[in-house]
Amino acid sequence: MKVQNQAILSIGSNQGDRLDTIQKCIQLIQLEIGTVFSISKLYETTSWGFESESFYNCALAIHTHKSAQKLLSELLKIEKKLGRVRVSQEGYHPRIIDIDIVSYENEIISSASLVVPHPQLQNRLFVLLPMKDLKLDYKHPILQKSTQELIDSCQDTSSCKVVSNLQLPIEKYDFQHYNYIAIEGNIGAGKTTLSEKIAQDFNAKTIFERFADNPFLPKFYKDQNRYAFPLEMSFLADRYQQLSDDLAQFDLFKDFVVADYHIFKSLIFAKVTLQDDEFRLYKTMFDIIYKEMPKPDLYVYLYQNTNRLLQNIKRRGRSYEQDISADYLDKINKGYLDYINTQTNLNVLIIDVSDRDFVKNQSDYVFILDEIRKKMDV
Repeated sequence: MKVQNQAILSIGSNQGDRLDTIQKCIQLIQLEIGTVFSISKLYETTSWGFESESFYNCALAIHTHKSAQKLLSELLKIEKKLGRVRVSQEGYHPRIIDIDIVSYENEIISSASLVVPHPQLQNRLFVLLPMKDLKLDYKHPILQKSTQELIDSCQDTSSCKVVSNLQLPIEKYDFQHYNYIAIEGNIGAGKTTLSEKIAQDFNAKTIFERFADNPFLPKFYKDQNRYAFPLEMSFLADRYQQLSDDLAQFDLFKDFVVADYHIFKSLIFAKVTLQDDEFRLYKTMFDIIYKEMPKPDLYVYLYQNTNRLLQNIKRRGRSYEQDISADYLDKINKGYLDYINTQTNLNVLIIDVSDRDFVKNQSDYVFILDEIRKKMDV
């Protein structure tokens, strides 16, 4: 599952406090556009194509939900915030800040306002050397050359030297503090999307609930009384099997595990959907299984009010979910909150995202990351 696009940006400044301007630019990109997951060293470079003061240059790799054209539009707004005034004359000019899209998902884009990959990429050491620092598996989609091959064939002889290291904004989110994070929420709360975003940004192994493979789910939404018990039993068995297998398999290339569910959700949903006698039998089976399951180091519950949940369910368009009632969602929300309030040995964080959209608004996503970071510090 892929929910974000990857872009490489080149940033330069040769007016004013160059370092301060570039640092502010990086922070604005992180807050407003996308997650900066890799950053180069800072280079000082002689002006290229015209006579002027030397530039500070760096490169960033970001994850973003925005299209290439929308990304360009948002970057131009950041340039304006930082004081850049674009001039109408042709040619190169001194500038307080310059942000170029070097690469976007390895696509080839040619429009009146945007050309990707950047047409001068292969000719500019001040772009290529910082790109190499990003340690990405990049290949120019037209020239079919890696970053190192582009550097080797580049004719640019400009001076380009390292002057400083730059801080990666996400370094303050030390998610490696946890081995296993479970992100939970009601139907349509956004737990899977958030799990995938965190996994992509912070190099985590993902465990996603396999609800789409359950043959009883569409039947349950049509006839709850008939199919509630086989549905809940099949979910319990599948969740136990999946979590047991995936948590036992250590991934040398990932830093931690993030799952979009915790097995206790089985008991919450079962309590809402099953008759009393069915639930007693179900809980007996659940208690046996639950004792064997690893507990998450952090349990994040995404709370959304029922109206917002219904909007999300309608928007994602799964046919078998369209008849879910507000009353059912209310009961599930209450079940989660009742469960959370009884837990004394589970590290729980509740985040109200009813008025937030962490897909469209990067600042809302950063808010969630900040809440998790605060919980680490407690």
